[in-house]
Amino acid sequence: MVLGLIVACIAGSVTLALARPSLARPVFRVLAVTSCVGWAVGLVLGLRWAPPDEYMGEVQRIMYVHVPLLWTCMLALGLNFGASLWWLFLGHRTADELAGAVAEPGVAFGALGLLTGAIWGKATWGVWWSWDPRMISATAMVGLYAAYLLVRAALGERARFPAAVMATSVSIVLPVVWFSVRWWSSLHQLQSNASTMDPQMRLVLLANVGAMFGVFTCLVWARLTQRLTTEPG
Repeated sequence: MVLGLIVACIAGSVTLALARPSLARPVFRVLAVTSCVGWAVGLVLGLRWAPPDEYMGEVQRIMYVHVPLLWTCMLALGLNFGASLWWLFLGHRTADELAGAVAEPGVAFGALGLLTGAIWGKATWGVWWSWDPRMISATAMVGLYAAYLLVRAALGERARFPAAVMATSVSIVLPVVWFSVRWWSSLHQLQSNASTMDPQMRLVLLANVGAMFGVFTCLVWARLTQRLTTEPG
């Protein structure tokens, strides 16, 4: 339900940006400032207010950056799949531009998620890299979508069909990443839920996820508006 509301907010923001540019500008500024301030506050709460983990101690606080980065990455790439299907069935230019606009920050957030994961792994497992199913699948995910962006950049206008086909094909990696810790033996812990997280931890984590989603929405909003107003149809 929460994810659906976030996707609806992103869709509404993009629609507003395209339909009413004059009204969209102040809304964009408010969303950008709110998201950045919310993220900063969330990080402070994660460092100072939320309790340390019972087993990992203080190093667990990197979760408040690592998890929002990778959740936002997977949201972005899920939207890329949807936009690519939209283009394949209806051929709307907006769909193709949206697919590219969400993939760019998605790959960036994914790469930063891998980096923070390596830092966390070094602190808890003693190594920067392990041939762990979650690490392998997440790295493959970022690599595949980076290749997708390279295809778009190399082919330009001719990339629309091959990029859409590629996006829908490689999207199979998304459920693999999510369920990898359940399907295979993994060093990575299972996804936490309300019954396994301290209420303060959960609140701070969700606050940081929400702020990160807001930052992502602003990036997509700005990039999509730029693409639709400067690139030929």
